Amino acid sequence: MAARAPILVTGAAGFIGHATAHRLLARGERVIGVDSVNDYYDPALKEARLATFDGVDGFDFHRADIADAETMARLVADNGITRVVHLAAQAGVRYSIENPFAYERSNLAGHLSIMEACRHAPGFEHLVYASSSSVYGDKPVGGAGFTEDEPAASPVSLYAATKRACELMSQAYAALYGFPQTGLRFFTVYGPWGRPDMAYFGFTQKILRGDPIEVFGEGKMARDFTYIDDIVDGIVGALDHPPARGQNRVLNIGDSHPVGLMEMIETLETALGRKAEKIMRPMQPGDVTATYADVSKLAALTGYQPRVMLAEGLTRFAAWYRDFYRAA
Repeated sequence: MAARAPILVTGAAGFIGHATAHRLLARGERVIGVDSVNDYYDPALKEARLATFDGVDGFDFHRADIADAETMARLVADNGITRVVHLAAQAGVRYSIENPFAYERSNLAGHLSIMEACRHAPGFEHLVYASSSSVYGDKPVGGAGFTEDEPAASPVSLYAATKRACELMSQAYAALYGFPQTGLRFFTVYGPWGRPDMAYFGFTQKILRGDPIEVFGEGKMARDFTYIDDIVDGIVGALDHPPARGQNRVLNIGDSHPVGLMEMIETLETALGRKAEKIMRPMQPGDVTATYADVSKLAALTGYQPRVMLAEGLTRFAAWYRDFYRAA
């Protein structure tokens, strides 16, 4: 039996892309990774993630910009790609206020570039792409989780608007060209090899240095923290269950147990064995009060069930952080 074509993973030097590529390789897939390794946050961390693929059979890395449509089309065509996990994007709510055009290129032009490459690929099977819980807009703490059927028409940041635009672009391309697509609305992802712009990561840096931390929203925000291994379970499960041709399916992927910001900080203090000095700040532009995933659709499709609770996940992160930065 001929081997299946490799899977293209964009954002392979990123937090989620790195973990997803490793999971696919571990189950015997071949993976082509793409990443521009930009300087949105420390490129040394991205290079260190890439170094974990050294000597791993079946991995081929291309340093490229996903918005380069010609390069993406050639990569897909030359390798017979029929499955893509598109995780590359310009992330960050607050950064989108300061640098809006970065989101136009990476999130909009980049998504279009990937879809164009996929639609011309013979026998194309499935495009899984990263969306975000931010598309739901703001919601008070408490109440039921976000469901995929709720309107997502009131984004409060440019980042959120670009992610919703990607969903609509995918809807149009699925209808026009027939290839199956799945958008995954990620809730707050954390864990080893995470992103330094995320709160838990920045808090860890400051707590271990003895610096005060800024707690925005007066500590009243809540997030659906989801451990990286659980997220990868959902991504791979979704990839293995494509929708019918002509469909663009959107699914939540989170933990379904939102945690208040102050509780997260207390849990992190326990994991680090240190107390934080806190400076309370008001809500920042673009932030939302709470995120809370209803993941029943993904669970019904794939058996998805998050297993790592916050205390365990932050303990693992704290151990990784100390080891990585001691070595660095």
